[in-house]
Amino acid sequence: MIPSLRPFPMIVAALLVGTGNRPAALAAQGVMIAPHVLFIDHRTRSGALTLYNPGTEPVEISIATIFGYPVTDSSGAFQLQTVDHPDSTQPSAAAWIQAYPRRLTLGPQQKQIIRLLGKPPATLTDGEYWARLVVTAKGGAVPVSGMADSGQIEVGLTLEVRTILPVLYRKGSVSTGVTLTDLHAAAKGDSLELRIHLVRRGNAAFVGTLRAVLVDSSGKAVGKFSWPQAVYFEMAPRFAVPLTGLGSGHYRLRLEVTSDREDVPPEAILPIPPLRDSVDVAIP
Repeated sequence: MIPSLRPFPMIVAALLVGTGNRPAALAAQGVMIAPHVLFIDHRTRSGALTLYNPGTEPVEISIATIFGYPVTDSSGAFQLQTVDHPDSTQPSAAAWIQAYPRRLTLGPQQKQIIRLLGKPPATLTDGEYWARLVVTAKGGAVPVSGMADSGQIEVGLTLEVRTILPVLYRKGSVSTGVTLTDLHAAAKGDSLELRIHLVRRGNAAFVGTLRAVLVDSSGKAVGKFSWPQAVYFEMAPRFAVPLTGLGSGHYRLRLEVTSDREDVPPEAILPIPPLRDSVDVAIP
């Protein structure tokens, strides 16, 4: 039960060697998926995902579930931590969230609805449970240029594009919250680097938005920034924003954490009171 770290979304490429006709153009990257996050309520135990292929070539689709959640490494970069065999102490829904169909071929300009069904154990307690839906799209092959002449053998590149979407299954009473500490901001080169420490409270992941405003010595806003943010356990992310056009001097960065998200349905938001903090910034 050793966790592994994976960047997300993942793109996997494999070389193919074949003979005969030249490989067709690749179309897998064009598959569109909505929504980007799925919430399933225990009362209905179901959800839906829409796939659309806007390209001109068919795309092979496969769907799987894993248990994982975002974390940050020592540098503040985001990664996906996965657990291949989660035990009963971890809020995993990966084993009992099922997708129908799990494999299909999506033709050009074709749309397909994927049904998700939760089949949790009868002993499931109140709370929020997590899974990641892995949608793998595989199209044709692209010829590789610049290779030495090998007679009748042609070398092509086939790409698999894996989109990883969060699935949050909620049963009974769920609540969330987050603590904000260790706000640091410093100018580095032509950017302002921001670091914070976030710890989730409650029995559900915090899904919200970070907003930052940089003000000058007169209190005038000279820069506004925002980032979507999810905290499943603990995060210490790093953000960098451009300082283009700002002169030397003393500024103040004001940070706010809220539970609103443009990409989350209003009925799925777990509201929290806004959190605010600020820090002085010197730009040389």
